[in-house]
Amino acid sequence: MDWPVGAATGVGSLPGTDPVEACALVAGELPDLPHLPELPARGPGADLVGRGAALLADLSVDLQPSGWRFVPRPSADGRRADDFLARDLDAAEQAFDGYAGTFKVQCAGPWTLAAGVELHRGDRALADAGAVRDIAAALAEGLARHVADVRHRVPGATVVVQLDEPSLPAVRQGRVRTASGFGALRAVDDNDLVAGLRTVIDGTGALAGVHCCGADVPLDLLGRSGSAFVSVDTSLLTTKAYDALGELIENGVTLLLGAVPTTDDRRSARDTASDVRTLWRAIGHPAERLPERVVVTPACGLAGASPEYARAALARARDAARRLSEAPEEP
Repeated sequence: MDWPVGAATGVGSLPGTDPVEACALVAGELPDLPHLPELPARGPGADLVGRGAALLADLSVDLQPSGWRFVPRPSADGRRADDFLARDLDAAEQAFDGYAGTFKVQCAGPWTLAAGVELHRGDRALADAGAVRDIAAALAEGLARHVADVRHRVPGATVVVQLDEPSLPAVRQGRVRTASGFGALRAVDDNDLVAGLRTVIDGTGALAGVHCCGADVPLDLLGRSGSAFVSVDTSLLTTKAYDALGELIENGVTLLLGAVPTTDDRRSARDTASDVRTLWRAIGHPAERLPERVVVTPACGLAGASPEYARAALARARDAARRLSEAPEEP
């Protein structure tokens, strides 16, 4: 991974509506591995699904009372999402002028988009295998263009892509509700899930990984998808996950460990570093490998936090990561 040992980053979202302020915050608190902030408080089009749908090449969406829906031609709602992203990139170009290093961008993954966007006739796209394949292909193409745009605006940046897949466990387990709400769509086969993720990961033209902060993260599936990194909420991990995490590490996957709570929490960076070391020992890998294979993050997005806590959480992640790069503590 092309970033300094002992790096920290954010998951994606932050509170507020000003992209200039958000980019300045990230540049100041996360100098080793900054990310493009997302500001869902701005409203529809800045939300996870609307923002992701706006990146789908040659596919248009519109906001209906029931949620986002594919439509035959560009809409005002889609143009608003495009405008939000353009403003974010303008702010990043200003805040990261002269920056040289890894820069992370985030986008809803293909399965979360398929579960969250309806077809023109009203069914969720997830119900149509052909539509799902179209979404994966369009997302790969759109993200490749997005990565190229970021590289143009921040020439010194090595761009990595994070696919946000909060709906992946529900898709895998057949828990996504139909558009009517009276039923659930069938579970998707693991091979199909891997194929959809791999289409996007291979097509972005950048190093890419997956973030899933829900319970029951399918770590084995993510390992098969070609993810260069996997981002999880450590508070939701069970002991059953430790073997899968260990296998990911053995296969060269970097872990982005969400060890800083997203709600007001008064514990210190030292406490967070200690928690990560304890988890690492439970996984069973040598202590000296930890700083090279772990990036510290908040547990999930910080859109619901106060501005003061969001800043403190990013600073705590940064300071905890730097502690991890120091000499290992004795068990």
